[in-house]
Amino acid sequence: MKKILSILLVISFLFVFGCGDSKIIKIPSNTTTGNNNVEFGTYGLFNQNDNKNPKIRYRIIIGNIVWSVILVETIIAPLYFIGFSMYEPMGLKTGDEVKGEV
Repeated sequence: MKKILSILLVISFLFVFGCGDSKIIKIPSNTTTGNNNVEFGTYGLFNQNDNKNPKIRYRIIIGNIVWSVILVETIIAPLYFIGFSMYEPMGLKTGDEVKGEV
């Protein structure tokens, strides 16, 4: 019984950590309205040319990488997780970031 509960607990944690989320980021504008709220979504290897914005900071979604490894035999799940939902937006780049710094 304890083994089943521990397995269910691990699976529930994976569901919590395995999803990326789009984010609404305030973009400063030169108009009188001040800031524009723009929603940025996740992107992956297949759609990075369409969805990646060079002014936005992104991070890798570790949960989706874990799910891709676990579900590698299904072929479809890793294609989705790595191809379309591998990075999630974090905020605007400030210009003073060092490449590779966390």
